[in-house]
Amino acid sequence: MPFRFRTPSFFKAAQRRLLDTTPTVPFWWPLPACAALGLAAGSAYGALAAPEYASTTYLIAVAEKGSDPAAALGFAQAYGRLATSTSTLAYAQANAGVPARQLPARVQTETSPESPMIGVTGTAGKPGEAADIANAVADALRLNANDQSDNTGVKLVRFSQAVKAPDPVSPSLPLSAAVGTSAGGLVGGLILLVKSRPGRSSDTAVVPSPTPARAEEQQEKPEMQPS
Repeated sequence: MPFRFRTPSFFKAAQRRLLDTTPTVPFWWPLPACAALGLAAGSAYGALAAPEYASTTYLIAVAEKGSDPAAALGFAQAYGRLATSTSTLAYAQANAGVPARQLPARVQTETSPESPMIGVTGTAGKPGEAADIANAVADALRLNANDQSDNTGVKLVRFSQAVKAPDPVSPSLPLSAAVGTSAGGLVGGLILLVKSRPGRSSDTAVVPSPTPARAEEQQEKPEMQPS
């Protein structure tokens, strides 16, 4: 007969007490966990990311004598799109001090359908470099546009020059931490929402099978004969 080891009763009692005293993890643990992870990620990004500066210069389209004043508004929209073209950026590369392949990612333009004004914004890791990029692209666009003023009847005039930005436009450490915490809390809330969603109930009802006693009664019951 094989030997069987039987667990002592005191060991079982101790095991039950240990299980009773072990704290259970609350069901809402994903919310603070994800918020903490988001806080850590946002703080790391705000502390390690390099600051970025932006400077903006403005040009205004002016109709020459004898030209339709409304044409200045249309040409301002067109020149706003040409500011980031390959020819304009290639001409501005020398004064910008940035390789031509990097300029498209560092230049942005904006126009208004109600005003013949063009905004050229340069971004860089240094405030002086950002201002140089904006001014160089604006000068290149102005020279190219004024060379065609005899045909278009519109000239570009510098409205304001880009200067060094005093503060970076990249997110600060407190803002990055707040955004990361909010994003993490949102993810944690979605996880809780998915976990707390009740399962779908089956459409088919389950009919319990008769017990053995009930089955014997049904077999012994005589069938009714029709009269």
